[in-house]
Amino acid sequence: MDVNLLIEDLIEREGGYVSHPADRGGPTNWGITQALARQHGYAGDMRSFSRTRAASIYRSVYWKAPGFDRAALQAPALAAELFDTGVNMGPPIAISFLQRALNALNRNAQDYPDLKTDGRIGPATLDALARFLTLRPGGEAVLMKAIDALQGERYIALAESRPANEAFVYGWLANRIG
Repeated sequence: MDVNLLIEDLIEREGGYVSHPADRGGPTNWGITQALARQHGYAGDMRSFSRTRAASIYRSVYWKAPGFDRAALQAPALAAELFDTGVNMGPPIAISFLQRALNALNRNAQDYPDLKTDGRIGPATLDALARFLTLRPGGEAVLMKAIDALQGERYIALAESRPANEAFVYGWLANRIG
């Protein structure tokens, strides 16, 4: 898996500068919010925020820090899905989707113990993933379907809880699932 290609693909989908009135994130460029850019030392106008800076933030905040790089050693396609979901919803939510799916698929803890759904990739989550993949050939695709299902449900719930989010639901479903 080449994380650089993954990041470039994401940046292409996110596009350039946007400041949508319904977006609580405010001005963004390459999918990076102004607040996140500021946390990483950028003080300029978001219209001038560079792709290179965006890629650096994606690599550190959304790939390495949550541990998707470690998950990629076992399940590269799953890690790519978790990365994309993490960018859109936050890494802890993406990881909690994985943990919930692994818990639902462990045959009542016969295959491996239930995980604490804490939104962090640690040794227990990586061990459960490894055991699941060993016991279930083709399991990576099943986990990705489960994560897509949880992600889709969350998008609908976000629109139901905040009508302004309806402006984004079509794009989320079209571009983030599957």
